[in-house]
Amino acid sequence: MSTPASWEAFFNEWMAPLEAEMRAAVGEPSHPAERLFYGMLAYHLGWADAQLRPVRLDAGKRIRPMLCLLACAACGGDPARALPAAAAIELLHNFSLIHDDIQDRSETRRGRPTVWALWGIAQAINAGDALFTIAHRALWRLRERGVPAERILEVAERFDAACLMLTRGQHFDLAFESAERVTVEEYLEMIRGKTAALLRAALEIGARLADHPSEDLEAFGEALGMAFQIQDDLLGIWGDPAVTGKSAADDLRARKKTLPVIITMERIPGFAERYRNPETPLEALLQDLEASGARSEAEGMAAAFTHQAMAALDRAGLQNPYGEALRDLARALLSRAR
Repeated sequence: MSTPASWEAFFNEWMAPLEAEMRAAVGEPSHPAERLFYGMLAYHLGWADAQLRPVRLDAGKRIRPMLCLLACAACGGDPARALPAAAAIELLHNFSLIHDDIQDRSETRRGRPTVWALWGIAQAINAGDALFTIAHRALWRLRERGVPAERILEVAERFDAACLMLTRGQHFDLAFESAERVTVEEYLEMIRGKTAALLRAALEIGARLADHPSEDLEAFGEALGMAFQIQDDLLGIWGDPAVTGKSAADDLRARKKTLPVIITMERIPGFAERYRNPETPLEALLQDLEASGARSEAEGMAAAFTHQAMAALDRAGLQNPYGEALRDLARALLSRAR
């Protein structure tokens, strides 16, 4: 393992091994009847096109598994030892995306039709369930990396806790759609599960596979996830379409109850009713959002969680190039424009 000059260099070094581990965990059809079953999984993961022909598309930076590998390295471990866990984390994340797309009726993801849009809701639910199961089976491949059984059980317990937090957060998010009022505190509890839980688990598991205490990295991951989601909410309303790749105010069109919206509901009488009304012009909603100070309030909360994340990383005391790469990655994630 070479010493990275940056988190980008680390990603470049470990992306191919990660993808290979994911492919090994997913498997492939053993007879023609299984072609569609495995093909849907490959399609969603960016390994196949809609005709199930092999391709290699941009499937994202695989941030969550890379955080696991980078945390392992920063804590003095060998990232190769953590590859099965990193693959499991990414597969679990993708299970949630397939189900999210169904629940949100999202017809596209990363510029392509979603699994349910191509093959129907029933098959997409089954494909998501398959990824959920494969993610758990991927953890047992840690045995092939020489990880002791008791440590594998510890990692599996933390992995399952993150699964529950993730689905609990999704429950709250779905419940918010029909709720007349949502408080800021309820919103923060929702994203603590839906977004932050898997980031926290990725860092904790990476540390534990390096036989290193994980408490400070857990705190870092949770605060990082909270800041990341709040920033995502801000970009969903005020992001530059030329950078984000989607129309400005998309979240308003969908009437999502993101943090700036919730703050405005608390501060401006009548906004909640206007927001629920599909006839209310976007311009009027944006004017209320600006008048409420919700943008600056949300930016301040993102900054506060960013400070918490960096303080936790400082406490972890990872004084090595991998620790610096972890810090630089956090800065990049929290200053992104898309």
